[in-house]
Amino acid sequence: MGALLIMVLAFGGYLLMYNLYGKYVGNKIFSVNDSNIAPSVELEDGTDFVPTKKEIIFGHHFTSIAGTGPIVGPAIAIIWGWVPALLWVFIGSIMMGAVHDFGSLLISMRNKGKSISEYTALYIHSRTKLIIFFVIFIEIWIVVSIFGLIMALLFQMFPGTVIPVWLQIPIAMYIGYLVYKKGANVTIWSLIGVTTMYITIVIGAYVPIVIGSIWGLSSIAVWSIILLIYAFFASVLPVTALLQPRDYLNSHQLIVAMTLMSIGVIIAAFGGNFQIVAPAVQLSPAQAPPMWPFLFVTIACGAISGWHSLVSSGTSARQVRKESDSIFVGYGSMLMEGALATLVIIAVAAGIGLGYKLPNGTILTGIPAWTNHYASWAAAKGLGSKVGAFVVGSANMLETLGIPNQVAQVIMGVFIVSFAGTTLDTATRIQRYILTETFPKVFGNRYVSTSVVVLLALALIFSSGANGKGALSLWPLFGATNQTLAGLALIIITVFLKTRGGLKWLVSAIPAAFMIVVSFWALWLNEINFVNKGNILLSIINLLIMLAVVWIVIEAIRRFANIDSLDYDEATGAIKSYE
Repeated sequence: MGALLIMVLAFGGYLLMYNLYGKYVGNKIFSVNDSNIAPSVELEDGTDFVPTKKEIIFGHHFTSIAGTGPIVGPAIAIIWGWVPALLWVFIGSIMMGAVHDFGSLLISMRNKGKSISEYTALYIHSRTKLIIFFVIFIEIWIVVSIFGLIMALLFQMFPGTVIPVWLQIPIAMYIGYLVYKKGANVTIWSLIGVTTMYITIVIGAYVPIVIGSIWGLSSIAVWSIILLIYAFFASVLPVTALLQPRDYLNSHQLIVAMTLMSIGVIIAAFGGNFQIVAPAVQLSPAQAPPMWPFLFVTIACGAISGWHSLVSSGTSARQVRKESDSIFVGYGSMLMEGALATLVIIAVAAGIGLGYKLPNGTILTGIPAWTNHYASWAAAKGLGSKVGAFVVGSANMLETLGIPNQVAQVIMGVFIVSFAGTTLDTATRIQRYILTETFPKVFGNRYVSTSVVVLLALALIFSSGANGKGALSLWPLFGATNQTLAGLALIIITVFLKTRGGLKWLVSAIPAAFMIVVSFWALWLNEINFVNKGNILLSIINLLIMLAVVWIVIEAIRRFANIDSLDYDEATGAIKSYE
């Protein structure tokens, strides 16, 4: 199947299923109703609870859930073949991921914008609150720490991204000031902002910035400190000051990048030398773990990701202004991410075949280019390799538009780093919310709670010393933990839908069962691996996560069987008492 046909069928399928299945789920299964007052309106405070136009909150939500996930996941999972990767992205995003994201968002909106850890306690049992808090805290701790490291590594790999990424912040803040304080037209100024940003990208391509070691700290460590200082201020500022305008600007950048890539696919396809060079199916690549269950853990963002439930209930639910907007924001964003993951698959399955430069200067094309990069699991799994495959493939596609390869690589590098940045600052804010909700007396002050989040991330980053790579010690836990959280979120959604009557709960129960099985399977295989390698820390944390999953699943089954014992509003499914 040609790359162009794959893109057309996938994009057409996403559009069709949004209008058919997405709106059916929203209107018929969850019964969205604008007469229900959104928490952004009811609890508006100008800092965290801010009613926002759906186009703007879509930009924030999408860029926060995406990060580097829909890029690095497909870029490594394609080692099992482009067909399994594409099928999981397409089916998973429509039937599982979008239901998961939208459901998490709407439940939070019907319960005063509470986070998933809070409404797990409400819908399952109060004793599950600290258990799921442990799972979520570990995940976000890893996310904040690792994304600081990822951005630092990306600045090192693509020094041309430094100027445009940092200049994006004042550009976004100025646009936010004009829109929210002066009433300026958001569309016009967003277009001006994107144009300005692309001018900085051209500058960055020819003026790369490289930071060396400072005071004995590696360049990665220095960047990590700078980035976490930024994350602190981004978390405590009102969402209208930086978070919303920056993410909205990034959403425009996404549209431009995806449009350029799509046009590149079309031109390359009609050029006659654009072919899929990756194998359709490769069940046993060298050194790789088994495709089942690890395909479904490796590709998270783009198909389904537990991280999305944290964004949905952590920040977006406090900004969506009415329930009908939640379909566009929750369900629509997930399908957009699926479309991005599809383009990534095309870039690494076909784009890399247009030209792949070896360290000795040799240029490989076609199947040899792909085979060289994906020679083994060990060769393909590193961050540099995953990002490199996408950047090379997508830059090759952009080059067909007449864009110099040097500039094309910076365009895609800025695209990746910017999304990593939105994940970093959103994760910091969400961890602050969760700490405040769980321990309000200790972490009620947002400056105190954010400081704790940042300091804990720095502690993990520097746990390995001055190289700043300590976050990598917990990274092996992330994939299976993240997908386990997705399964748990779907279980909570299932209990919520049980209150709606009939068999509506099947919409989330079937995906929940699938995700719990494959995620727990991956946790079990990881546990065996950690024990065999003598990694006591990872083994203990992984085992505790497994026990937490079993506990919450048992509690959820008990609640599901005794749903009448839940004190909920029959019209909305919202819990009546929060005490």
